[in-house]
Amino acid sequence: MNRIRIFDTTLRDGEQAPGASLAPEEKVRIALQLARLGVDVIEPGFPVSSLGEFEAVRQISRLLPAVEICGFARAVKGDIDAAVRATEDAASRRLHMFLSSSDIHLDFQLRKSREQVIRTAREMVAYAKQFVEQIEFSPMDATRTGEEFLLEMVEAVIAEGATIINIPDTVGYALPEEYGQVFRTVREKVRGGETVEYSAHCHNDLGLAVANSLAAIRNGATQVEVTVNGIGERAGNCSLEELVMAIETKGAALQAETGIAAEEIYRTSRMVSQAMHFPIAFNKPIVGRNAFQHEAGIHQDGLLKNRSTYEIMDPERLGIPRQMIILGKHSGRHAIRHRIGELGAQVNDEQMEEIYRRFKEKADAQKVVTDEELMRLAGAVTKEALESFTLTEVQVVSGSERSRMASAVVRYNGTGQQVSSSAIGKGPIEAIIGCIKQAVPFPVEFVDMELHSLSAGESAGGEAEVTIAAGGQAYRGTAVHQDILLAVAHAYLAACNQAARNQGLVPHAKAEKAGESFAAPVHFWP
Repeated sequence: MNRIRIFDTTLRDGEQAPGASLAPEEKVRIALQLARLGVDVIEPGFPVSSLGEFEAVRQISRLLPAVEICGFARAVKGDIDAAVRATEDAASRRLHMFLSSSDIHLDFQLRKSREQVIRTAREMVAYAKQFVEQIEFSPMDATRTGEEFLLEMVEAVIAEGATIINIPDTVGYALPEEYGQVFRTVREKVRGGETVEYSAHCHNDLGLAVANSLAAIRNGATQVEVTVNGIGERAGNCSLEELVMAIETKGAALQAETGIAAEEIYRTSRMVSQAMHFPIAFNKPIVGRNAFQHEAGIHQDGLLKNRSTYEIMDPERLGIPRQMIILGKHSGRHAIRHRIGELGAQVNDEQMEEIYRRFKEKADAQKVVTDEELMRLAGAVTKEALESFTLTEVQVVSGSERSRMASAVVRYNGTGQQVSSSAIGKGPIEAIIGCIKQAVPFPVEFVDMELHSLSAGESAGGEAEVTIAAGGQAYRGTAVHQDILLAVAHAYLAACNQAARNQGLVPHAKAEKAGESFAAPVHFWP
């Protein structure tokens, strides 16, 4: 097996995506997580670009002795000096220098001749070599550079001391067979080519970044430059999670492996998405919401019999919460009955037929039937309260000049008691969650929330997905409502119901008689 080094440039090339800017403290937090993930090299930023960027790179260099830190620079002395100073406290470091090589860049961007560019490349590599032993050089836009000039430039920088040659597909232009051929050609024809390491850096403009990176590995690359969630300029970079899992899943065919801790992939993906305010596409491989979820009845039936029928990876090993069955209009009886059983209820055949009929009516009217709605359907048929809590009333008051206020009434279905509570918050969602949190009789930690519009226009419905932690475990509830605030409230309570059901956390008797109403203490959020 060839050990492929994972070079993470989320904090440099990834942050160059429009709108993805990170504060220095966010960069540090993500860098620490990248170290836990097991990346080999981190490129924390572009030190010369700003004082904040410089300080972030310097702080990360000091904090991560087990990871090689890479300073990024143009082939300019000022850039090199800044990168050298920013990384001087790193236990292990390199300098990554780039210079355009394609005629279109030379003619219209640099406005220099090939001879001038070669001279600059030689001088700047020699200059940097005084300070840093490991020099990575990138001929920018290499895949649109003529073979003869690319070989000349690579040979020149190797002669001056470059130790790693990165061949970037800067605009995502190459096909896999073309990109692989570039690596073969450079390795075979460049003098000194056998003395250096080769790295791949692919952009995803044609959706080929991962495929091209795998082609590079097949042709001698021992390092691949990636970003978490594939974030980056335009359509992004080679996705870390996609590349790593392709190597792990097809390692025998590729004769390759990485040192990535797979169980940290999902956590890292979520952290980067939240810090950059970049949502993850539902159909994103590995970490997307739908990557391990199934609605079609045929697929659901196969999965319930053997997970490997339709899944080639284990999501739980990647740190992804298991929720493989999503109930919608394509779901069959087997999946619906299985989910009702998972939620702690049992139904006979006659009841199941009535539930199935009502389920199909609801599924035709909306895209997904949530667990809360399914249990409500089942409860209506069996004439039992299958959930611990029901939200019976919510009111929210918002305004531009004051804190938002909310009140809620939650019924304990086991006793019929009703709990009234109220809270304020900086936003209406904070106030609503404050109310329900008071009414639930066990400690609940709010972890995460996603909001999605389900259609366009003034009557558009909203979907809320809320994750909580209770008893050391995470629970996720979803709800759909035309009022997005009510969707949040129902999703939060659905997650609380899951916690109560799975951990036996039943409502405590707080009133002497069933049906008695009482008020929870008011909690003022900071």
